[in-house]
Amino acid sequence: MKNPQPRRVLLAPDKFKGSLTAAEAAAALERGIIRFAPETAVRQAPIADGGDGTLDAFVAAGWEQVEIESYGPTLAPVQTSYAVRGATAVIELAAVSGISKLPAGQHDPLHATTYGVGDVIGDALDRGARDIVLGLGGSASTDGGAGMLQALGLRVLDADGNELPCGGAALARAVRIDRSGLHPALADATLTLAGDVDNPLLGPNGAAAVYAAQKGADDDQIANLEAALKNWAAVLGPEWAEKPGAGAAGGAGFGALAALGARMRSGIDVVLTLIDFPAQLADADLVVTGEGSLDQQSLSGKAPIGVCAAARAAGVPVIVVAGRVQLTAEQLKAAGFAAAYALSELEPDPAASMVDAAALLECVGASIVGG
Repeated sequence: MKNPQPRRVLLAPDKFKGSLTAAEAAAALERGIIRFAPETAVRQAPIADGGDGTLDAFVAAGWEQVEIESYGPTLAPVQTSYAVRGATAVIELAAVSGISKLPAGQHDPLHATTYGVGDVIGDALDRGARDIVLGLGGSASTDGGAGMLQALGLRVLDADGNELPCGGAALARAVRIDRSGLHPALADATLTLAGDVDNPLLGPNGAAAVYAAQKGADDDQIANLEAALKNWAAVLGPEWAEKPGAGAAGGAGFGALAALGARMRSGIDVVLTLIDFPAQLADADLVVTGEGSLDQQSLSGKAPIGVCAAARAAGVPVIVVAGRVQLTAEQLKAAGFAAAYALSELEPDPAASMVDAAALLECVGASIVGG
């Protein structure tokens, strides 16, 4: 059975991790659609859920991009940017303190820091932003957000009153904090954390146990970081350690919740609201979304699920495209997707599929409008 011929298609994919950015994925789908059905009106709205690619989604939606020099996860200088519209600034943690910002890809799990994130937040505050949105994900550090807070003026002190250096390992020596030097504009600012994980700070589901290995930590280093974060929680605010999302981005969620009065929200919900996704749905006959792997984890709030929910609320059918689709037909139907396409059906070899993702997405685009 052929798909109905849509006249107006909205392309809203997330990134295909390791292969294509969200914008590249949308462009590939459009090429396939236009090649087969050139009369189709196609609009691109690449999206993200708070992790890497969040900044690109806002720039694509027309937000102003502010470029600055800041500090990477090892405190080496890095070029980064954030997005601004009015008094709202959107900052992507991965764009300044992410794994991709490590020098030559060298991991430094004990000393990597979120200091640059706080520096960028400070820059946005200095330029007049008062509604700060921080996308959590892709972090290179496990420092409980301490570096971010240090850049914003909070002092983390040891037993002798000396300021601690940046990095998660040093937090084992934290005894007290001094908030007196915090950036004064924080008093009038709101901070929203946009993420897609609900891990606590500590324990078997916490920041160190679940994510530190991805950042280069071995078993001993993971144990050291867990102990350091436990001490950090006792100093900064143990009541915040169990909050959902406190363990996001190496515990940056915890630091923001405990010291900055931040609130945690679903990353995709934040993105869709701020780019006014409902308005973009107004004249669409079909929405196409997607990501690298559509699996059980996707159902817990990943970008395609959020896009599907928003589109269905507007009465617009949704097709999902992924490198791999690991959900059953029943799960896809329950999530609200009208159809699903997997690149693995065109190219079973995962390595080849990742290399040829753009060409494969073009083929899928043509199939969507061609039946």
